[in-house]
Amino acid sequence: MRRLTVLGTCGAWPEAGRSASGFLLEYDGFRLVLDLGYATLPRLLEHRPGGDVDAVVITHEHPDHCADLSALCRVRHFAPERGPRIPLYCTPGVIARVQAMEPTEDLHDVFDPHTIPAVHRIGPFRLDAEPLPHHVPHAGVRLTAPGLTLAYSGDAGPSPALARLAAGADLFVAGATLQGDPEDGGDPHLMSAADAGAWAARAGAARLLLTHFWPGSDRARSTADARTTFSGEILPAEEGMVLPL
Repeated sequence: MRRLTVLGTCGAWPEAGRSASGFLLEYDGFRLVLDLGYATLPRLLEHRPGGDVDAVVITHEHPDHCADLSALCRVRHFAPERGPRIPLYCTPGVIARVQAMEPTEDLHDVFDPHTIPAVHRIGPFRLDAEPLPHHVPHAGVRLTAPGLTLAYSGDAGPSPALARLAAGADLFVAGATLQGDPEDGGDPHLMSAADAGAWAARAGAARLLLTHFWPGSDRARSTADARTTFSGEILPAEEGMVLPL
């Protein structure tokens, strides 16, 4: 079984009934989590009741992408059988930021940290991570395995690195925080849906999944904006959405 489950879609903070950034990628029995922002853990536990995942990748230290790493730590720390440490691939700053919420449980007891940006082997995947522009150190992600390439921009701004990360991707998961024309300038540390579409087109991605919507934004408008720059399949992410891969 190869699929991506959307755990959360909001940037900054979760709207009522939603969660911040998070995804569960399953590939032939291997379970990898991409980001664990606010309120994503309950949704993860619907699929993995004991929090038993094989790896976690965190793009950067903002809490809308990493806060529930603390909650997953508690689930595993207090489990009757903790099991081996979970490989954790994250940018510098994530461990310290999350550990500040864990005065009694050491993250290193549950997780085995590895630094990104870098190249790593994670189960069936090759992980290529490159720096992308943001307000804190941030890594965009490319995951490749036989028959599958998935790219994830996280919460970053436009960068030529996106064309490499998403080159020929079966699915490009891209932030769509801003709304408006990319020619207007905007914030260089964030992307609009039109930006996401433009980079998906430049990379030759097959499908584009828009995520990281600013709370209260018009998601239908974001999808329409992306269609002005990308002619392939465009999906606005929704909590609980499951995409076969």
